[in-house]
Parts: sequence; structure tokens; C-alpha cells
Amino acid sequence: MGIEAERATLFIVSGAARSAGDAAVGDLPGWRIVADEGGEGVAARALASRPALLLVDGRGDPAGGLAGVRALGGLAGATGGALLAVVDDGAALDELHVAGATHFLIDRGDPAELHQAIRFAARTPPREPGERRGRGIGISVEAGDAEAWIGSRLAAGTPVGVLMIALSRLDILNAARGRAVGDALIAAARARVEAITLALLGPAGFVAAPTGGDMIVASAAAPATLATLAAALDAALAQPLLVGARQAVLGSRWGMAASGPDDDAARLLRRAGEALVAAKASDGAMIRVAGPEGAAPLDSLAIDLHLAIERGEIDVLFQPQARIDTRTITGVEALARWHHGRLGPLGADALFAAADRADLGIALSDHIQRLVLARVAAWPAALSALRVSLNLTAGDLGRPGFAALFLDRVAASGVPFDRLTVEITETGAIRNLEAAAEVLATLRAAEVRVALDDFGTGYSSLAYLTALPLDYLKLDKALACGIAATARQRGVVRAVMTLARSLDLPVIAEGVETDTQRALLAAEGCAYLQGYWLAEPLDEAALAAMVEGTRC
Repeated sequence: MGIEAERATLFIVSGAARSAGDAAVGDLPGWRIVADEGGEGVAARALASRPALLLVDGRGDPAGGLAGVRALGGLAGATGGALLAVVDDGAALDELHVAGATHFLIDRGDPAELHQAIRFAARTPPREPGERRGRGIGISVEAGDAEAWIGSRLAAGTPVGVLMIALSRLDILNAARGRAVGDALIAAARARVEAITLALLGPAGFVAAPTGGDMIVASAAAPATLATLAAALDAALAQPLLVGARQAVLGSRWGMAASGPDDDAARLLRRAGEALVAAKASDGAMIRVAGPEGAAPLDSLAIDLHLAIERGEIDVLFQPQARIDTRTITGVEALARWHHGRLGPLGADALFAAADRADLGIALSDHIQRLVLARVAAWPAALSALRVSLNLTAGDLGRPGFAALFLDRVAASGVPFDRLTVEITETGAIRNLEAAAEVLATLRAAEVRVALDDFGTGYSSLAYLTALPLDYLKLDKALACGIAATARQRGVVRAVMTLARSLDLPVIAEGVETDTQRALLAAEGCAYLQGYWLAEPLDEAALAAMVEGTRC
């Protein structure tokens, strides 16, 4: 916002006691005065007026003046402009400053003094967009400021909750209505967040706006307060924002985290950020909550993983797969487990997430493949007829020469190629479908079979069926478990089964937990099952005992 060559615009929000802009400032040569009563949409109206200066007149109405500053503070911060607050006394200067006022005048009844304050504020060099002065709600554009604020509260023993909010649909909105409207919406959304946080928490709340439509909200209060604040902010951001005479609604994605006993500020922000990333990647969940208090931060797990392999903490269990009609065990899936020295058993999700953070994904996958092959090669005769499924990662499929490397590894182990099935997920193959197809074709030529895991959960399932050489489909456990819930869900499973039959692909249902689910899946033509109805993941001794028991 800069002063125009001829008549600069002064946008004035007046309290209830002063409803007209000219009455608020008197005769002001060289200025075009736009008076506004404030309220809903005032930030958008202010931006549309192209103001050189924002002024909120709180004389005679301190509460209305503070509300006006809160409503326009986000716009001033987003555009780098000045916001002058005119008041009767200095009682609320701190609150006005926190809400976004950049300049102040305590009125002593001298119109010349007011005019001088207006000229001074308008001539102040513009700040970088988003910059705010002082310490408090909405004053920071740097995540480092949020980290310092959080760190000081944690050091004092105060629990802290963090919300990370990312506004969405901004690119679509900018394309449809212009960048200025998008900026006004961001400013209005920030103003809502700041006002609600200040109203609920006062000095125990903090709002930072690092970039664009991103916001960090921190609550130094009891953990339950974070949920209350999140509900209030969610409801506020779901309400339409006025853009001129029209309305627009912004989408948002959220990550939430509450401090645990071992959290410092960086870890807490990291966990909230990871939850936000998960929310952005989700097809449905708009809000993701980080792990419970006491959960290990991912960075800490990544550090531990560097030592876990050499310490022998990585192990595998084997979950049986059986024919759905006879319960005869025909194979197993190898599932990685991490026996963490401090946290106890951790599943594959935590293991591979830590590996990705530590850039150890390839090394971990190689280790697990060697471990599975060595175990299977040493199995007793009772297990010698079972097929073994092991998972390949996206990193595996993208490695140059991986097919030859894998086949050499299998040959060296002594495990017959035709006893192995490799499982891939849609997310594992989607990075390079053509390269994945080439790797899998080479493995199939050596009699290794291929299964598409978690089928039915991604948008690209049908594309994979035509592009990849496959031997099995593994029905995602959400579909398998949901088959008994509604006729609609049974219809979805029936459609998958019909599709699989048309392609001559046997279906393995994952996550089967009840006999009702098993019976319904069998009726729809499912060939195999895997899940707790049959058995949990087992070590070799328990697996051998189970196989021998089913043969008796």
C-alpha cells in the first residue's frame, strides 16, 4: 500500500460513537476518505479501496476499536502497510499492538495532531509483507519465533499444543478472481484466527504466519484447551469470507500435536508438521493428530535405526495365508518388526518411516530381504512347501539393476524362485510405472510371482492392472473387514472380484477377522485369506506347529 500521486485513500473504521469518516478526522486535504462501520468482510472492502493507510478510530468505543484493529491487522501484516489506531487513552495499547496496529495516537482534542499522525503513518516505509512488530498473537512470520515462544513455555513446565494450518484452494481462487482477492482472503482468515486465539487464550496463545496461507497456532494451556481452540478455529474458517459483494470459502488442512514429556520445541513443531503433511496427502482426513504423548519423534527413531541393524533389533514374523474354503495354509507374508530397546516392538510403518527420514530405505529393504531369505532357506521340512511373500519398496523398483540384484540374492540363498511372491503397493509403483513393469516382468520370467497389495484403496488401481505383470490381487483389509457392514460395501467387493476373475487373477483378502467376513468373501469368489481369523504373525516355531496342526 503506497500513497498515490494525487489523492491517497484513507480507509477508516469508526466505532459506534463516530460513524462517519469525515467526522473522525475532519477536513484532510489530499486524501480520499473511505468510511466503514467494520464487521464482517471489512478486510476485503479495505483491500478493494486500495488504501494508502488504514485507520481505526476507537475514541468513545474502545471495544469496537480493538475489534476493528483485529479485523484489519491481518491485512496490514499481509501487505506490509500501516495501521493507525486512534484512542482516548493508553489503557489498551498493548492489546492493539498485539492485534496488529503499527501506529498509535492518544487523542488530546487537537485535529492538527491527528492530521500529523496520519501523514507520519502514511510516510513510514512499507514493511515486508507479513512483518509485524513486537511479541504476541500474529506478530511473527518466522517459524523460529514460534519455536522460541514454545520453547520458553516448555522450559517453564507448561504444556503446549500446536496447530499447523494450511489454507488450500488459493491457486484456484487466484485464477478465478485475481491475486488481490486471494490476498484479502488470506488476510481475513488470519484475522479470524488471531482474534479467536486472543479471545480464548489471551497471552497464553500465539499465532505466526510463516508464508502465504500457512499459520502456526500455539496454546500454552491445558491439553483440553487445544481441542477447544481447534474446534473454534475450524468452525470459523469453515464460514464464508466476503470478497467484495461475493462470498468465498477457503479449504484448509490441519496438523495437531500436544507436547509430551520428552518434547522440545523443535520436536513438537516437527510432529505437528508431519501430521500436516499426512493431512495434505490424505484423500479424506482434513485434520491429522500427531502420535500420543510419549511417542518417539521420527527424528529420534531415525537416529536409533542407524544402530538397530547392527544390534540385530530388526526381525521378521510370518503371517499365514490359507485357502478360504479349506483353511489349508499355502503360504506366508514376511512382516518386518523392530524390537526397539526402549519402546518395545514397533511395526513396519514406524520402521520404514524412520528409514525414510534417515535415508536408509534401500539399506533397510536389502537387510530385510537377506533376513527373510536366510530364514526361509533354513526352514524345516514341515514348512518347505509354503510360498513366501515379501514386500518391495518404491526405492527397490526405482534402483538401476535391481531385478538382477534381487535374483542373484535369491539364487545365493538357495530358496527356489518359484516359492517367492513379491508384493508391491500402488504407492510403491506409482513413481515410475514403466520402470516398475520392467522389473516385475524380469522377476516373473524367473518364476517369481507378483501380487498387487492393498488393492482398491488408490485411484490408480485400474491403471496398474493393465500396465503391470501380476499374479495376484490382495484385497485391502478395509474392504475385507467392511464386507459385512452394508450392501453397498459388499457391492464394491463383488465388483473387485468380478474384475479379478475377468483377468484370471486370484484374490487374497487381507485383514479377515471374523467367520462372517470369511464366509461372505468366499461367496463372492475370494480364493485366499490372511488375517487374525486365521492367525497373527508368527515366528518359525509357532508357524511350524500351526502347519503341522492343520495337517492332522
